[in-house]
Amino acid sequence: MSIKVGFISLGCPKNQVDAELMLKKLTDAGYEIVDVAYEADVVIINTCGFIEDAKQESIDNILEMAELKKEDSIQKIIVTGCLAQRYNQELVREMPEVDGILGIGANGDIVKAVEAVMNGEKYESFPDKENMPLEGERLLTTPQYWAYLRIADGCSNCCAYCAIPIIRGAFRSRKTEDIINEAKKLAAEGTKELVVIAQDTTRYGLDLYGKLMLPELLRELNKIEGIQWIRLLYCYPDRITDELLEAMAQCEKVLHYIDIPLQHCDEKILKAMNRTGNRETLTELIDRMREKMPDIILRTTFITGFPGEDEEAFTSLSEFIDDVQFDRLGCFPYSAEEGTPAAEFPEQIDDEVKKHRADVIMEQQYDIFQFKQKQYIGTVQKCIVEGYDGYTDSYFGRTWMDAPEIDSNIYFTGKGDYSEGDIVDVEIFDINEYDLMGEIV
Repeated sequence: MSIKVGFISLGCPKNQVDAELMLKKLTDAGYEIVDVAYEADVVIINTCGFIEDAKQESIDNILEMAELKKEDSIQKIIVTGCLAQRYNQELVREMPEVDGILGIGANGDIVKAVEAVMNGEKYESFPDKENMPLEGERLLTTPQYWAYLRIADGCSNCCAYCAIPIIRGAFRSRKTEDIINEAKKLAAEGTKELVVIAQDTTRYGLDLYGKLMLPELLRELNKIEGIQWIRLLYCYPDRITDELLEAMAQCEKVLHYIDIPLQHCDEKILKAMNRTGNRETLTELIDRMREKMPDIILRTTFITGFPGEDEEAFTSLSEFIDDVQFDRLGCFPYSAEEGTPAAEFPEQIDDEVKKHRADVIMEQQYDIFQFKQKQYIGTVQKCIVEGYDGYTDSYFGRTWMDAPEIDSNIYFTGKGDYSEGDIVDVEIFDINEYDLMGEIV
């Protein structure tokens, strides 16, 4: 009888790709993957350790599995991912119920780890984080019609608030030919939408080829038969070049959608964050993007309550958001992460103030978003079918303007039989809170 493995993956899409690489190794080794933790013999928790909330979620999941182990519902627990990388010795010391702990550099040894713990051994492995495998076959945890395509890992930007370089190491690009081969394989298996990710996608190629290669990569991906949508996430503003914008505008499969986490607009705050630019330069960049692609959808994130953010800086951020009118926006209160320079800065902001400012921005963005959504009433948009809802007797999915797992949905009716992954034209006739309503034409 095969050993059953439960797998819980937390955090960002890059972590999800790590999970998919490990899952494929496990299934190739003959292990059975189960969806429900209490049906498993061993549960692997692929943790996030990015900010305080994510760390707490990881710890809660470990403790929940420890309870199942105590009740003999499961036998063994293995912890992988960013929390295991960042706090390995603390986990070894404070969580004796965990049987195996792997730093990210040991992801390739997941089969060995499962074998060891199932044989009654403790397994701990913390090799160099840059040993983390970026290549290999994956067992997709997304529906087959869309997949993440990771083009690099690690980060060399060293923003003052961010622990990613500490956890995942310096930026490392994958070879273009390896990425193209993976994308072709995904297309052959039915993937229609590629969501291109890295900690900083716009830096792609600089370390390997000595120049920014994202425009060239997009042109190559655009040629792949079967792929219909290519979506860009995590683009750093400094490296959004005219060449990149031209590639986006010219490649018909590359969606006019870009995720560009700006974090702030106040020059003093950006400088303290170890980022460049100011309100004027960021406005110029956005104007340039909209000039090249008038229909571009801009997604961004901001941080409120960074050390030293006074009322003037916060007001400037709020005014900037009103001026620019972003299509999609997330805002998060600053989280002081140990080991980062910003955690030691003077002028730390009270937690309540940070949260209140984030709430103000999100309320402001809600009004902007509602206004934007109403502009689509009466238009026809390309949508991807994600399923059928018997309760409302309608299909649901996403427009080309919405990224999976992040943005809004659309609910629509249609005469005909449509399958998951079909791309259809939908006329928008209404909005419902965040979601659009429509009918297939």
